[in-house]
Amino acid sequence: MNYELIKLPYEADALEPVISKETIAFHHGKHLAGYVNNLNSLTPNPSPRRGELYDGGSHRQLEALKELVLKSEGAILNNAGQILNHELYFGQFNAPKADKKPVGKLAEAIVRDFGSFEAFKEAFQKAGATLFGSGWAWLSADKDGKLVITQEPNAANPIQKGLKPLLTFDVWEHAYYLDYQNRRPDHLAALWQIIDWDVIEKRFSF
Repeated sequence: MNYELIKLPYEADALEPVISKETIAFHHGKHLAGYVNNLNSLTPNPSPRRGELYDGGSHRQLEALKELVLKSEGAILNNAGQILNHELYFGQFNAPKADKKPVGKLAEAIVRDFGSFEAFKEAFQKAGATLFGSGWAWLSADKDGKLVITQEPNAANPIQKGLKPLLTFDVWEHAYYLDYQNRRPDHLAALWQIIDWDVIEKRFSF
């Protein structure tokens, strides 16, 4: 099997109290591991996926997953999409800090395209809170660098729309139910404390 479960770039309890150690154990250690195992069983002859570290995972693995998401369908698409989404999700966090804000060109683009950081946060949280069922809220950049917010159901990813994914909030219930029960908006509001904006800036500039 060549696809691997990413190693988290922080300890399992590093994101508390925003995301508990128990949620990390289930979300990363059970759900994401399940998608990896499923994909390996569905793709018996994948090419090697080892390379330099990139946002907590392998750069080559990320690129291979993007290729699968763009070219596959059915079960392969669903599992590859979930692995790709989760690698970007888990790789964007760091220890909680209440005043974290975007930096550099990304900060300028947010003000340009949304009016202010606070207006962006409100729009992004609304996208996550109002997505029906399971899925993801995404901040992405189009080919001209304009920032857009999208709602992607189930395992979908913005690359399927020609966008570059930058930031995502997972609104599948397994991402928050242990810590927040059915209070999805509370979960979304808390996530801002653990966003590593240096990571998001690198994705924007890459």
